[in-house]
Amino acid sequence: MTSKSTPAAKDTKNHGKRPGVPGSLIAGLAAVAAAGLIAACSSGSSSAAAAGSSTQQAGGGTQQAGGGLTISSRQVTGVGTVLTSQSGRTLYTPEQEANGSIKCTGSCLSFWFPVTMAQGVTPHAASGLAGKLGSVKRPDDGDLQLTYQGDPLYTFRLDSAAGQAHGNNFTDSFGGQTFLWHVATVSGAAPAGGQPASPSGNSGYSY
Repeated sequence: MTSKSTPAAKDTKNHGKRPGVPGSLIAGLAAVAAAGLIAACSSGSSSAAAAGSSTQQAGGGTQQAGGGLTISSRQVTGVGTVLTSQSGRTLYTPEQEANGSIKCTGSCLSFWFPVTMAQGVTPHAASGLAGKLGSVKRPDDGDLQLTYQGDPLYTFRLDSAAGQAHGNNFTDSFGGQTFLWHVATVSGAAPAGGQPASPSGNSGYSY
C-alpha cells in the first residue's frame, strides 16, 4: 500500500504570515532572539576561557596544591605507619630517586602520580611528622614535586581508596629504568621486610 502526502495549502491571503500577528511584531521578536543568541555565544566563550585557565589533574592523580598542602600519616594493615596525601592516599618513593634525582618520567607517570605543588605554596606536616618537607623541580614539565626527607613523593594508580598500599615493595620498569617502590614512612626510611600487596612487575598492573 502506498500513501501520498497532500501538500499544505498556501495562505494566499496572508502570503505566509501568521494571521493576526503584525509584521512589525514579528520583526521585533526576531531582533530579540538574535540578541539573545549573540549573548549566549559570548557567554560560552567566556566559560571556555575560564575552564582553560584552571589546573587539571593528570589522570586524576597528580595533586596540584593551589593554596596549601598538608601531609599526614595513618596506619595501614600489614605495612605500618605511612605518609598520606591531603586526600588520604598512601605516598610512595622509589629507591632510585633517593638522592632527589627524578627518574620516573614518560610512561612511568601512567601509574605513579607525582605530588606537585604550586609556586609559593608552603607545604605543612601534620603533628607527629618531624621530617623535612621540601620540593624538587621535575625535569620533564618543570613542576615542583613535594619531597619528604629529600625523597620525591608519589601516589599509585592501583590504590583505589585511602588506606590501601598496593605499591609497597613493587618493582616495575619504564624506558629501561627499573624501580623499586616503598611506602613513604614517618622516619623517611624504607619499611623493614614485608611483601608487596600486588605482584611485582608490569604483570601486576590491571585496571
